[in-house]
Amino acid sequence: MLRVWTDRQVAGHLDRHGPWGTAFVYALGTAAARAVSITMPVRTASWDTQHGLTPIFDMNLPEGALRAHLMRSFAKATGSFDDFDLLAVVGRTQVGRIRYSAVEAELTEDVPFQSIDEILRAKRGGELFAYLLDMFAVHSGLSGVQPKVMIRAVEEADATPGDRQSQSFRGATHIVKFWDPNKFPELAANEYFCLSAAKAMGLTVPDFQLSDNGAAIVVQRFDRTPEGIYLGYEDFCVLNGVSTAEKYSGGYETRLFKRARDFIDPAGQRRALEDLFKLFVLNCALRNGDAHLKNFGVIYEDVTGPARLAPVYDLVSTVPYIPKDGLALTLNGSANWPDRKALMRLGQTRCDLSLPVINAAFEQAADVLATLAPDVTTYFNAAATHREIADKLLAAWQTGIRDSLGLANRSVAAS
Repeated sequence: MLRVWTDRQVAGHLDRHGPWGTAFVYALGTAAARAVSITMPVRTASWDTQHGLTPIFDMNLPEGALRAHLMRSFAKATGSFDDFDLLAVVGRTQVGRIRYSAVEAELTEDVPFQSIDEILRAKRGGELFAYLLDMFAVHSGLSGVQPKVMIRAVEEADATPGDRQSQSFRGATHIVKFWDPNKFPELAANEYFCLSAAKAMGLTVPDFQLSDNGAAIVVQRFDRTPEGIYLGYEDFCVLNGVSTAEKYSGGYETRLFKRARDFIDPAGQRRALEDLFKLFVLNCALRNGDAHLKNFGVIYEDVTGPARLAPVYDLVSTVPYIPKDGLALTLNGSANWPDRKALMRLGQTRCDLSLPVINAAFEQAADVLATLAPDVTTYFNAAATHREIADKLLAAWQTGIRDSLGLANRSVAAS
């Protein structure tokens, strides 16, 4: 059994239920503001699942290299290692406001310090990732197949006011992501330039830095305030009531844009839908076939209060690695990349945007990528190990601008 905490207060208990399921019950007297999710209000009856964990508890389970490392580390000692066991290992440090502990234990995080500058200046990316994985894997409750860990930046502690030893300042502050040279060479640089494009379009993007050798990208957590308070965060798998295994299922019209209307505060909905449309347009221009439900989310200060669109994260171009890649979900029932007409219809029907606003989004995305293209070429020529990725990246952008934005006269050709 696990004790579940929200905003550093006990919310309830999670336990195994039946052969494969789990059950969560709120503690007696739990206030509405202590609810674990927008989708799971406080109630007397338990929240049960027949298989696995409910979406909010499943949301931050590690995947890929991080999950494999944890399984190797703990499965031999425990004899078995399922999602519930994994949650027990990484539950003390999670993205968002939920934490987990043993049923009688108090809540502690105490993530070790790590210098960001050391990561940015490191010469051997593979050795550094192995070290960080050993040091921070158990403090890394975050999903995603890309190799990644969460760290507590020593630079952040030096700059943060208040008591360094108080519980609020002991959690992870940054996410460090690496790449597998055999599968996704130069993925950190790829993400760096894609996030740069989102930022240039005026979208909210957390602070990010690329290491000198391109082996890692360091991203500041967007769910943590400067005062060390963790915001509520829920991805669109949770908002759709589905597990991580279903992150590629369904259509964008309902599972992304309709859910945004359902959960984002009405006062900020107009701006949120415009930003979400701009992000979708950018994904099509970049040729990002990994824009699944877990790569969009909402954040909030109070689970009973207004929610807003989360900052942009996990934004890459996938076509350089998977030439025939398509949309992660469907649009108009198809996973084919949409053309300009389909995107215009999406903006009008799902986001209530005018044609001038829609056309401006197309123009802005094309302009931003054209402006970034020389920087891509310069970086890859000077610092990259796999320089061929630059040509593939720019070719993907060119195709996206031509076929999805309908701007055949715009060029991002290498200079």
